Amino acid sequence: MEKMTRVSDIFASEVFSEDVMRERLPKEVYKSLLNTIARGGELDASIADVVAGAMKDWAIEHGATHFTHWFQPLTGVTAEKHDAFLSPVGNGKAIMEFSGKELIRGEPDASSFPSGGLRATFEARGYTAWDPASYAFIKDGSLYIPTAFCSFGGEALDTKTPLLRSMDAISAEGLRILRLFGDSETKRVVSNVGAEQEYFLIDSEDFKKRRDLYFCGRTLFGAPAVKGQELDDHYFGILPTRVSAFMKELDLELWKLGIASKTKHNEAAPAQHELAPIFTSTNIAVDQNLLTMEYMRKLAPKFGMECLLAEKPFEGINGSGKHNNWSISTDSGRNLLKPGKHPAENKQFLLILAAVIRAVDEYQDLLRISAATAGNDCRLGGHEAPPAIISIFLGEELETLVNSIVDGSAYSDAERKYMSLGIPSLPTIRKDTTDRNRTSPFAFTGNKFEFRMVGSSQNIALANIVINTAVAESLSIFADALEETLDFDGTLDALIADTLRRHGRILFSGNSYSQEWEAEAARRGLSNFKTAPEAYAHFTDEKNIALFGKFGVMSETEMRSRREIFFESYRKIKNIEARVMLEMTVRDIIPAVSKYIGSLTDSINSRLTFSKTANISAERDIIEKLSNLLSATYEAYNALELSEKVAISKTDCEEAAFYYKSSVIPRMDALRKCVDAMEVLTAREYWPIPTYGDITFRV
Repeated sequence: MEKMTRVSDIFASEVFSEDVMRERLPKEVYKSLLNTIARGGELDASIADVVAGAMKDWAIEHGATHFTHWFQPLTGVTAEKHDAFLSPVGNGKAIMEFSGKELIRGEPDASSFPSGGLRATFEARGYTAWDPASYAFIKDGSLYIPTAFCSFGGEALDTKTPLLRSMDAISAEGLRILRLFGDSETKRVVSNVGAEQEYFLIDSEDFKKRRDLYFCGRTLFGAPAVKGQELDDHYFGILPTRVSAFMKELDLELWKLGIASKTKHNEAAPAQHELAPIFTSTNIAVDQNLLTMEYMRKLAPKFGMECLLAEKPFEGINGSGKHNNWSISTDSGRNLLKPGKHPAENKQFLLILAAVIRAVDEYQDLLRISAATAGNDCRLGGHEAPPAIISIFLGEELETLVNSIVDGSAYSDAERKYMSLGIPSLPTIRKDTTDRNRTSPFAFTGNKFEFRMVGSSQNIALANIVINTAVAESLSIFADALEETLDFDGTLDALIADTLRRHGRILFSGNSYSQEWEAEAARRGLSNFKTAPEAYAHFTDEKNIALFGKFGVMSETEMRSRREIFFESYRKIKNIEARVMLEMTVRDIIPAVSKYIGSLTDSINSRLTFSKTANISAERDIIEKLSNLLSATYEAYNALELSEKVAISKTDCEEAAFYYKSSVIPRMDALRKCVDAMEVLTAREYWPIPTYGDITFRV
């Protein structure tokens, strides 16, 4: 009988965790390092050698031979360079060494990573700096050390550096607010995140037979299957055997790394699934989500499957998002977004709620940008994802409370209601004070906000940089007003009411998918950037530069470099997709359809040879339709090829990105329409690639 694995025995077993530090570090060194981790204190460089030695010994005991500074360049994925602990000492011998200097700082080549014009190609030097607040871990025989990444001039070349800065900003401004409410104990305010991850699992053989999936991660052609998600029978359904085995092993591997994978289930679309972890501090949550995506891709082939993280791998069925559940708490774990039993009396909560509402309204453009990618353009606005319009859903209880504050009307706490199912043996259920709104892009869900717009393949760092910094600004403005007033209670009440009144336009409790909401949002003056390039253009607006500059999260130079990278990445992705479409059309689709037309022609000739009066209308009709579509396909192919050549000739990334949006993508859509129409008329044995029905129901 197979011995059962106890989660408690393996959880964080491959992490240089707080417990490991307490056991292996001298007491004073442990206290100093803990102060840096838990309180945001300055790192004492003098302890680095001691920590490095303990890390090395622990890692070697767990089978590690190398170490790597693990960082997040502006590619959207992680990077790592591995060095052995090995150090020759002469006489053909070597020892295992790892110094404090090697722990604190690395020096990778920065020239091959995106810099948005910050660095010339020949300026290669870059630095990685240890992030002690994110625990080191062991993977594949190496000690992984989470780090920040910067240029020789000190500019951030990664996502972690501005994220850590934003966490410091919200902590500093949050502490100012807490002190005003009499809290003298809290040392740090922490932003926390739980990132729900949606993904698709498909058969490896189908994946290998489709160049669009292989190169782009999503299908560029594909007629709808005869069955999709219409019956709602996949959502929360029984896990297929292979999928269940994959999820079990994924959980085990994530648990070893201290990732608290909690929930797993089938999602709405066939072949779609979801994993949700327990909350943790934002910088750790970002690291862990990147590891989760890596392990999903890594483990799926072991079970004969491939994991698709693209936002819209299949047209016509739900795409995948990443629900970014965000909250703030004290270092003792007290959730500052918890309304309590009587939220109307919880003025601290109402002030922080007002800060979030103001932040989302003032910086709706930045929030939209944080979820803007070429892949997410295919998902947003469909009937499975929020639209490109940012709005907040508060729920019935808080919405009623907010309205009473704005109107100055009386408010009484809603009574907690209970629901009986009419069966004595079943328990009476305590109802929540509000229902959920799955169409809202930024929804309050009891004690946190769920930002549902982020795409499934994205690094969640930028979304949280924006939320942290924007809320920090609101808290800063509130603290300035309250620290100067002689009438704290009066100023507090006026500040809450005035903020809710001025920014109430961002609140919406209805169906965000509806066309009526789009018209209403326009009337309210809310932004609606339907595509990524439209959103990117506003990243360096004056108010956004001022926001990040005020808190030292990103300099104007760093922001302009990222703006350039946004456009460059979009251009490159659409360029690859267009080229793949062209190649598949001329090398796979057209030859296959021509061959099928030839077989139908042979069939007609054969039947007429046998009988001059044979009814060949079916074959002739299909031949005529396919011949017309084949001509239209070739015309669309030529139009796309010409448009793609124009796009490639454009040297300015922004100009090229907008050209792809306005000219190349419509031609890609036209080509797809022709090919998909031919698919439904072509015999299965002749169609050269697996169909949607094959792919989404085979696992």
